[in-house]
Amino acid sequence: LLSLLDLQDNKTFLAMINHVLSVDGFYFSTTYDLTHTLQRLSNTSPEFQEMSLLERADQRFVWNGHLLRELSAQPEVHRFALPVLHGFITMHSCSINGKYFDWILISRRSCFRAGVRYYVRGIDSEGHAANFVETEQIVHYNGSRASFVQTRGSIPLYWSQRPNLKYKPRPLINKVANHMDGFQRHFDSQVIIYGRQIIINLVNQKGSEKPLEQAFATMVSSLASGMIRYIAFDFHKECKNMRWDRLSILVDQVAEMQDELSYFLVDPAGKVLTNQEGVFRSNCMDCLDRTNVIQSLLARRSLQAQLQRLGVLHVGQKLEEQDEFEKIYKNAWADNANACAKQYAGTGALKTDFTRTGKRTQLGLIMDGWNSLIRYYKNNFSDGFRQDSIDLFLGNYSVDELDSHSPLSVPRDLKFLALPIIMVVAFSMCIICLLMAGDTWTETLAYVLFWGVASIGTFFIILYNGKDFVDAPRLVQKEKID
Repeated sequence: LLSLLDLQDNKTFLAMINHVLSVDGFYFSTTYDLTHTLQRLSNTSPEFQEMSLLERADQRFVWNGHLLRELSAQPEVHRFALPVLHGFITMHSCSINGKYFDWILISRRSCFRAGVRYYVRGIDSEGHAANFVETEQIVHYNGSRASFVQTRGSIPLYWSQRPNLKYKPRPLINKVANHMDGFQRHFDSQVIIYGRQIIINLVNQKGSEKPLEQAFATMVSSLASGMIRYIAFDFHKECKNMRWDRLSILVDQVAEMQDELSYFLVDPAGKVLTNQEGVFRSNCMDCLDRTNVIQSLLARRSLQAQLQRLGVLHVGQKLEEQDEFEKIYKNAWADNANACAKQYAGTGALKTDFTRTGKRTQLGLIMDGWNSLIRYYKNNFSDGFRQDSIDLFLGNYSVDELDSHSPLSVPRDLKFLALPIIMVVAFSMCIICLLMAGDTWTETLAYVLFWGVASIGTFFIILYNGKDFVDAPRLVQKEKID
């Protein structure tokens, strides 16, 4: 018989699964392999084509792999077991110069080292990067197909940035871990899968982000691989005072490299005309807002070349001049940003006003402030539950029915409950004293000072012990290096 505690735990576990499934962005197909790019699918054997979608899927992007583990061992039921992708997909039928084509955007989130913003950073011991997303832009026109692939992922070092009630917790680089081992594992796999790596690091080159930028540059230099190129671009510094036109500096800087990487193109007969020889691997701190802006600009430049080669655009025509398509394009990339941000940080993306309109606006700044406030609350007071939910769903934590100790019943020190109450009471009393001022202002001022000092003092005690007040994960994951 289940105890009352077991029933309560089961209710919580069920809530965790429901929470994961309530997040937008799960996709599946009964006929098309969503987990692979067009280029990967074109370089396969007849035996691969005969496999079921479950067998041939890229395991990095199969979010229901743990749920299907028993069905995976039974080939006769594979046709009922479809891999589920998490990320973003949009498809549009478009027209330029009276020529119709399909434009598709697919973002595939990796289920390896998956999690939420502040609890999953850097890489694990196998070289999997946090918030790794493969984004593919596809064009279908008259039987020809073209695609351009980019990746994003956390800075591939062992570092953390745990929430502690501060607006921006200081990132901490692990001083004892063998960074080169994990770093090399990460890029070895990236080079095998994608080819050349053009790293675009968008973090600040001053303040708390500077040590990460320096460490990343040092690791690339130490690895000394001809397949990896490193470019640092301080996004915030270059675009301060709303000068977002300066992003063209970066696009121009990498233009020749982008031409060398090329894109994938196959003709109606199935003949491969060009292969993409590598990818841009972009990152900022979260690999969300700044990263998405840059990816959308690079993708547009590639699309310009593809549509000209396919004969959709005339010689000398610019994609930016096609108003109807530009609206579709910008909104789709902004929607992609929002989807990736909600899945990792809990809110829509920042800076989407630029992605949607090509301009930074005052309203956009206000919306960014609102989203930042929501992120602060969620990152500090609900992300522990979100992280546990993802770990349970992906099988990083397994429920042991024989374990008498519940991982969810973590006792908390009384002060962690008492201090916030004391702070609220003291602040309330301070306000009440001001509103109910007596005959003597001296007496009122004394009360206000007393309760004011009490509330402020309690606030700083809470802030000093911030990491003890945040909502931290409670489920013990499989062994990994942070």
